[in-house]
Amino acid sequence: MTGDEGTAANVEITDEDSEWRTAQRQFDQAAEIIGLEPEMREILREVQREFTCNFPVQMEDGRVEVFTGYRVQHNINRGPAKGGIRYHPDVSLDEVKALAMWMTWKCAVVNIPYGGAKGGVIVDPAG
Repeated sequence: MTGDEGTAANVEITDEDSEWRTAQRQFDQAAEIIGLEPEMREILREVQREFTCNFPVQMEDGRVEVFTGYRVQHNINRGPAKGGIRYHPDVSLDEVKALAMWMTWKCAVVNIPYGGAKGGVIVDPAG
């Protein structure tokens, strides 16, 4: 980084960016500000585990519908991963990865001994 990118709080988001790329860019800027070692940057910039599954659900009318779900553990070095599940028709793996990364930082900032995780299911919960 050249130093011209601004601070982590001044991250510019464009429509072309995925949530995951935005989270990684925020991380890169914060890592630069605090002088994080390159080895730690490489570890903390990526998720440790990601899982995609398709599962059948029998609906109230008797038909079976198959849903896609995601579970991401960004980092579990501080303890077991915590994070809820997002139910939304537009949820994506990139979004879940970003939310898991942000949960890692939230736990670390308030010194909770958990890692960050998140789940997501592509579904319209109102339907």
